[in-house]
Amino acid sequence: MSTENRFASLGRVEAIRRLYQESPFRAEDKSFELKGKAVMKSRCFIEGTDFDLSYFPLQHLGYKCVTAVTASLYAELASACKLSIVVAVSAKLDFEQVQILWRGIYTAAQNHDYKDVEIDVIPSRNGLSISISALGEERVKQRPALKSMDLICVSGSLGSAYIGLSILEREKANFEKDGVQPNLDKYKQFIGHYLKPEVPANTISNFEDSGIVPCRGYLLSRGLADGIKRLTRDTGLGAKIYAERLPFLGGSIDYSKELGIDPLAAALNGGEDYRLMYIIPIAEAEKFRHDFQVYDIVGHLAQTEVGAVIVTPDGVEFPLKAQGWKEE
Repeated sequence: MSTENRFASLGRVEAIRRLYQESPFRAEDKSFELKGKAVMKSRCFIEGTDFDLSYFPLQHLGYKCVTAVTASLYAELASACKLSIVVAVSAKLDFEQVQILWRGIYTAAQNHDYKDVEIDVIPSRNGLSISISALGEERVKQRPALKSMDLICVSGSLGSAYIGLSILEREKANFEKDGVQPNLDKYKQFIGHYLKPEVPANTISNFEDSGIVPCRGYLLSRGLADGIKRLTRDTGLGAKIYAERLPFLGGSIDYSKELGIDPLAAALNGGEDYRLMYIIPIAEAEKFRHDFQVYDIVGHLAQTEVGAVIVTPDGVEFPLKAQGWKEE
């Protein structure tokens, strides 16, 4: 490692100055004013828990961190305004590697039209960690009241990120065992869904243009079942999800079989998809189908006594189970 790229040689202030120097953001940028209600979302990503640097490119990692916290804003129908990032850097990373991480961060921030990005760099004894907070502006003052039969809609395929992660973990174990570099070309889409998830930057403007106001929104980061559980807890209503309506990426069944994974289980409990789930008034069903064709309608709200259930193609209902939830 070059001496000039050691943080001890650069110093914190000079390191931050160099990071800003290469980015479109500046340390003094404060040129925005909130007109609506402020929305704050935050997340911490920890090496060894949330990511593995043996196969996770640093630029993708920075991009994913911003995407995750920004998607949480979009779930609240809030536009992106300001990011605050603290990167805790271990001794094994040099300044050039932090620059690569930073490029992913500011690229995603540009894509989502953030006005201000603050970054700080601190030392860490326990590997890399990234703490990121996003300030947004709520764009909707009043939402429609929730009622039974309102639509449950998701913004893309489910379970593919978990399949991608499972492939990476399998190939890492194989490499450690035999030393042969894996060929991952045929898995590129699934691995991409895990390493670099995308959330459309025009999510909020599309709703504004259409005139459709979702009753409620959630970010699916721990699987669809977790999102439905949160929905029924928060609203006091029941929910029905239809297995045959769940969207899967092409190849999901074949690769799941190869990995010994149930694709339905991956969609319900795999996590890492970073899809948006919105509840759309049933009265807006036709307009929503026309204006938001990338979304899939996977179910609907129901009476409270229904609970959270998944309906099989032959009409049998099973209670939804999600990791982290105590089952009744």
